[in-house]
Amino acid sequence: MRRTVPRPTTSPSRRRVALLLTAALAAAAVPGLLAPAAASAAPDATAAGAHGTRTAPTLVARATLAADHLAAGPPSGALATPANGRQGPFAGQVVPGFSGVVDAGDGTFWALPDNGFGTKANSGDFLLRLYRVDPAWQTRRGGSGELHLTGHVQLRDPDGHVDFPIQREGTAQRLLTGADLDVESVVRAPDGTFWIGEEFGPFLVHVSATGRVLAPPVPLPGATSPQNPSLGAGEQPTVRASAGFEALGGLRDGRYLYPVLENAYLADPDQSRRVVHEFDTRRGRYTGRTWDYRTDQVGNLVGDAFWVRGHELLVVERDNLDGPAAAVKRVYRVDLRREDADGYLRKELVLDALAIANPDGIGAGDGYGTGDPFRFAVQSFETVVRLRDGRLLLANDTNYPGNAARVPGTPDDTEMVLVELRRTR
Repeated sequence: MRRTVPRPTTSPSRRRVALLLTAALAAAAVPGLLAPAAASAAPDATAAGAHGTRTAPTLVARATLAADHLAAGPPSGALATPANGRQGPFAGQVVPGFSGVVDAGDGTFWALPDNGFGTKANSGDFLLRLYRVDPAWQTRRGGSGELHLTGHVQLRDPDGHVDFPIQREGTAQRLLTGADLDVESVVRAPDGTFWIGEEFGPFLVHVSATGRVLAPPVPLPGATSPQNPSLGAGEQPTVRASAGFEALGGLRDGRYLYPVLENAYLADPDQSRRVVHEFDTRRGRYTGRTWDYRTDQVGNLVGDAFWVRGHELLVVERDNLDGPAAAVKRVYRVDLRREDADGYLRKELVLDALAIANPDGIGAGDGYGTGDPFRFAVQSFETVVRLRDGRLLLANDTNYPGNAARVPGTPDDTEMVLVELRRTR
């Protein structure tokens, strides 16, 4: 029998946030980030497991998609910022890494790129899709280590549920583009439909198994980004650009979603706070329940969330650096029933992605961090999925053509890696 997570006692810090958000709707946003704290010390390479055990995260499989791979479709990237020797337009649809992944249950995955090239202004020719991915894993036994894209579903709005102007307004299918939504996270419901977390609103978007929008995008009360289409002249946003629902955990009891803001609310005096919200998919609205997650440093971001069981989430916390400069690429476990004295969720380290054992040399020679230990030192570590056998799947958003973590001057490939949490005692 599944247990219902009890409503936590509202902490003083949470009450302060509620008051601040109300005030922020009528006040100017606080500009800029607070000065970041010194980088937190690297954690032990082993991580805490259940019942006091220790685990040694170990790389067991890896597969990549070439950075310059183009999927079928019209040219894209005409206005993309040139970088690393690449300049658009490109002769098909760029696949700029994955911001969210769903286990399809048959060895393949549904994978979601973001809005394409980073802004509304430069992503109008990028089509929003979910790709079906079939990895030919490289393991200790060999394997090609290639990610194969075997199909996709196109996000589209032929029924006109998206209630603001879109790039392809007036067309029959109303194919959605990166100028319309900045999709960042995804969960599949028991009925096969998908819930998608988005950043321009931020919104939650419900689409069918074939990508058809099923209802108007749901805004988060009190949260508006600078790109929110409802933001009026003279109104101030309450969240930063590109700081919406990068993370989306669920579905608890097949019903509740847990979207997490990537960054702090602009007016929050504690800029290390990242708010976890609860959304009821049956009622189509937020429940009003929230939890506070505190990052290790002010500048760290929440990259993804994954619902493990009854009351536990895995949370990706990362810095915004890559290659040798990267210092924080971590997966924490939080329990919504456990808060510290200040009202923040207690965090337990599950994985330091910069210190993954690689005794079999998987991926060795592919650039920085591919030896032993294996370092997932990409800028945008934005996916964690716990598979049924307990292994963790990690993936990256490449920000094509901008990121070059592995080989300086060469755009990063899209990577999927499987990490086994091996017990050490």
